[in-house]
Amino acid sequence: MVAAPMIRLTPEQYLQIEREARIKSEYINGEMFAMSGGSIRHSRIPPNLVEALGPQARNKGCWLASSDLKVQASPAGPFFYPDLTVICGSPQVADSHEDAVLNPVVIFQVLSKSSEAYDRGLKFAWYRRILSLLDYVLVSQSEPRVEVFSRLPDGDWKLSEFVGLEAISIIPGVSARILLADIYRDVIFEPEPTT
Repeated sequence: MVAAPMIRLTPEQYLQIEREARIKSEYINGEMFAMSGGSIRHSRIPPNLVEALGPQARNKGCWLASSDLKVQASPAGPFFYPDLTVICGSPQVADSHEDAVLNPVVIFQVLSKSSEAYDRGLKFAWYRRILSLLDYVLVSQSEPRVEVFSRLPDGDWKLSEFVGLEAISIIPGVSARILLADIYRDVIFEPEPTT
């Protein structure tokens, strides 16, 4: 028996399907990938980020978008749903539906066991192609740890890591400083296993 060839979707076909879908899906190379739900810890972190970062971003002429707004990494896709996106100035949109932006300045991704390798690998490789992107921020949900990948003037990326509730993460793209205790407010971590 011969396997049927996989039908690849165009970005336009993906967007049409996605706009009517009940479940969010990301799009890469003609394929749609359904997104899974998040944990309680995961769901507490983005609102905390909005509260801590929002005023600082607004002072720089920027605004924050929730995980309902897609980021389009190139004209042909892929399309991703970051946990939080910072856009400065007017958004550049993919089409008249205004549900995908092309010019994020900072992208936040809350890590989970099931998606961490993907978020660090393939997804970050696509995000690095977005010329407006200055910072890619990975937020752990298993411990108070934030990793900020910042684009340098020569195009290389620098990692800054912030660990512990007393640490202050620095987001250079919007000149923001966020206390990790504010990011992790009301987040309960699992105790370390004893040996």
